[in-house]
Amino acid sequence: MAEEINRIVTFFAGESLCGIDILETQEIIKTTQMTPVPLAPDTISGIINLRGSIVTVIDLNRRLGLSEESGFTDPVSHRIIIVRIQEESIGLVVNAIGDVIDIAPGDLAPPPGNIQGIQGRCFKSVLRHEQGLIGILDVTTVLE
Repeated sequence: MAEEINRIVTFFAGESLCGIDILETQEIIKTTQMTPVPLAPDTISGIINLRGSIVTVIDLNRRLGLSEESGFTDPVSHRIIIVRIQEESIGLVVNAIGDVIDIAPGDLAPPPGNIQGIQGRCFKSVLRHEQGLIGILDVTTVLE
């Protein structure tokens, strides 16, 4: 691995357990009323006002092409993970938040080569954990 990740925030996108490097995570908020963006791709849920900053919110399930059917169909469990990329805040709607996990050196493995399409490009590594395999998102690629 070219970069060192020490902690991740885990969450569910569809039925998949995923993670983001905690250093890329600005904050996690409850879902809120979003303003629709006319003519935006269906992956854009809308925009929100976060303490005076306009934040574009992306539906991570749609962006990754994952089924929206999961055990987390109740919108109350949905959260928005605010990530900061190149001085801009972006929100990612996820089905539910998991734990913050410490990662020991050697816990991360490259993603399987047989994952194709957007999912293959968006996961930079896989974590073997007691909860199962956790796909670690490459946030920059997700937002392309």
